[in-house]
Amino acid sequence: MGRAHEVRAASMAKTAAAKAKLNSKWSRLIYMAAKAGVPDPDLNQTLKRTIERAKREQVTADVIKRAIDKAKGADQTSYVDLLLEGFGPGNSQVVVECLTDNHNRTQTDVKVAFQKTGGKIASSGSVTYQFKHLSVFVFKGLSEEDAVMALLDADCDVQNTYTETDEETGDELVTVEADYSEYNKIRQALADLGDGIEFLVDKISWETDNMVDLTDEKEIDQFERLLAMLEDLDDVQDVYHNVNWEVSEE
Repeated sequence: MGRAHEVRAASMAKTAAAKAKLNSKWSRLIYMAAKAGVPDPDLNQTLKRTIERAKREQVTADVIKRAIDKAKGADQTSYVDLLLEGFGPGNSQVVVECLTDNHNRTQTDVKVAFQKTGGKIASSGSVTYQFKHLSVFVFKGLSEEDAVMALLDADCDVQNTYTETDEETGDELVTVEADYSEYNKIRQALADLGDGIEFLVDKISWETDNMVDLTDEKEIDQFERLLAMLEDLDDVQDVYHNVNWEVSEE
């Protein structure tokens, strides 16, 4: 059973680590949302939306409850958003969103990840000026035409909308993109349309049209290791990049 057992054990460990990372990420976000207002999703719309997004990523009710209970208690941990930018292997550019209670620790950890994989941390604005900071929604249960009309009525400034068909289910999926500052207004306008709409994506993201390809095997390996190292950092919430290549999960 030797080699097969090792492969299964490694796969299980990787899955467990990914689950722990996911739970840690959403625990912090739920804690922050609860601390910023009333720790009751019925009275705190930001908390309610955060919980909805966590559930879509299969975060358990127990994890959600513990985060809210922690916010109700005397814990005074204060998390702040930290945006870091870097140049990775080849011509890759990376934007790293963090949520941390120790700015210096997080910046050092991210800097080391870049340095160990042939990249370097960049000054603020060096990378993000080539990215768009967008609100992105993907949903089903509402036509693109009806969505656009509702958003116009709510005075939302939308940059782009389009419809695609889900190849697996045949469902019509509508995508709405707008400036990040429009997130709350658009989210509320769509939510006000009723329970028929189901959100599949509901986030603020960094997107770029200036994509690059990595073809050198060394650069591909370095980039894979960079993403893996960033993923292992508890303070890192999301990573965005301009590489036309997805790391294999094998």
